[in-house]
Amino acid sequence: MVYAFHGMTMFHLAVPLLVFGEVGRQGIAEGWDPAVWTDDGRGIRTAEGLRVEDVAGPTVVDEADLVVLPSWPADLPAPDPALMNGLRAARSRGTKIAGLCLGAFPVADSGVLDGRQAVTHWGAADQLALRRPEVKVDAAALYLDHGDVLTSAGTASAIDACLSIVRNELGASAAATVARHLVVAPHREGDQAQYVHRPMPDPGGVGHLGPTVDWALAHLDQRLSVDDLAAHARMSRRNFTRRFTEVIGSTPSRWIMARRLDEARRLLEATSWPINRVATACGFGSVVTFRQNFVAAYATTPTSYRQRFSTPSP
Repeated sequence: MVYAFHGMTMFHLAVPLLVFGEVGRQGIAEGWDPAVWTDDGRGIRTAEGLRVEDVAGPTVVDEADLVVLPSWPADLPAPDPALMNGLRAARSRGTKIAGLCLGAFPVADSGVLDGRQAVTHWGAADQLALRRPEVKVDAAALYLDHGDVLTSAGTASAIDACLSIVRNELGASAAATVARHLVVAPHREGDQAQYVHRPMPDPGGVGHLGPTVDWALAHLDQRLSVDDLAAHARMSRRNFTRRFTEVIGSTPSRWIMARRLDEARRLLEATSWPINRVATACGFGSVVTFRQNFVAAYATTPTSYRQRFSTPSP
């Protein structure tokens, strides 16, 4: 269920509707039919002046598996007590809650994030930290998912967060399918710190690094040290690392690890290969190293992940 209020932008409202609705439209899974609800069950007028009338009232939250607050008014008012009580009750029933962009404010105000990390638009991160000191505000992350509660950074980061929910619930292949049809990246590198205003990096851009990125993706079964990547790009290690981080939004080492884990998830879903073969194919030195990195990234073992997301043989 997606929460709406007077004056919200169409973009904020549309993102969860589009991403989750695409799951059903692509025939990936049933039951992914998002609906809109408001505090009083009446329609709203968006910031663009459009009316949204076909909405439900707050009682529909009682049956929801996921409650999304896609934004919040720019003046950051305190949420109505009924909304906060509804969020707390939903959380106690096991309903997942997502506060996207400024929607992190009412989620944090409800108390369900106390003692945990949260993120919001970088321009409002300091305000959230002052307003809710019980919450550990990470001003850099694109999104933070605790399994039961998720928050995201500003605007387009909501797409990343919603795709993360699809990935966690239905698997990497499902998220990739949705992302492909929406023509967006299934997983973006870096954090929102790269979007804070700062001087632009030197010209050159991804064009020069593109062949090295493609080469690395084709050789994930190999060692691929930073020196190897720099040599392929014909750059010094120092200059390559600086340029790569500016362009990709992640250090070379972190990017390689993320791509190895992405490929591992794909193989776990799509093949019946033994775990040691998956580890080797993805460039991990040992099964132990593979398991350690997989658990650290996804809080589950490769075997458990396969049991949940593998595609049944026809």
